[in-house]
Amino acid sequence: MNLNNYVLWTAVVTPLLENGSVDFESLTRVVNAQDASHNGLLILGSTAEALNLNLAQRMSIIEHVVKMKPASPVMVGVGGNLLEEQKEWISYLERLNVHAYLLVTPHYAKPGPIGQYNWFKALMDHSTRPCMLYNVPGRTAVAMSTEAVSRLSGHRNFWAIKEASGSVEKFKEYLKAANGKAVYCGDDALMPDFANAGSAGLVSVASNAWPKETHLYVEQCLKKTFDAKELWTKASNSLFVCSNPVPVKRLMSETGLIKTPIMMAPLSHEDMTSATPVLEAHAAVTRWYKEVM
Repeated sequence: MNLNNYVLWTAVVTPLLENGSVDFESLTRVVNAQDASHNGLLILGSTAEALNLNLAQRMSIIEHVVKMKPASPVMVGVGGNLLEEQKEWISYLERLNVHAYLLVTPHYAKPGPIGQYNWFKALMDHSTRPCMLYNVPGRTAVAMSTEAVSRLSGHRNFWAIKEASGSVEKFKEYLKAANGKAVYCGDDALMPDFANAGSAGLVSVASNAWPKETHLYVEQCLKKTFDAKELWTKASNSLFVCSNPVPVKRLMSETGLIKTPIMMAPLSHEDMTSATPVLEAHAAVTRWYKEVM
């Protein structure tokens, strides 16, 4: 399977029941919606609250998705700050029918270029699957080193980068350091600007709620035919009025795609006091899609 054929990857949420257990019925519905829209599936990324789930929950989620046998490729998040623990996680995933890994910069420790190089290389050496390196300094407290990226760019398992720092200039630096490998936009609202700078596609939160609509948005951005920037910027930003994925889960529960907006602690759905911003965004995106199609 050619992963580069997928211009949109959805960072799939983890639906929960009122008691905090995983809602597999809703998860099935979400995965099927993504599969029908030909979107790649990123399971257990930060939007999935992966670091707030225990090992048994994470294993049950990925095993459920794999057993569904989606036509779309499955990428799985690998993130933390204990190297041996992450290598064990990869060893487990190697036994399953998954297609790629998302390797995030180590959390909290703020390693420099050499530490990051050693970290990513150890994980990629331990893998037989393509790897996407993930820069998200707003969560990890350190930017991914372009020096480390450049040294890693020739690794057999270096496939792509997800850049989520919010800077087009930083994106261009990673594009150069990646030495021809794909670099994906990691911010929904910035896809038009990143596409103009050479992005291969988008790793998205918004596509959880708007799978076919976001797919069209990305395709238009890549083809340079997109002309609804103000609408999509406002709609995308509505999903970040409080900590991700609180707003998108609220919207998905309002539209019936998932049963509840419940979050894993320390996040709380109660931090979002009004659904108005996301419901207004939903109406605008729905109208845009109908008009374009």
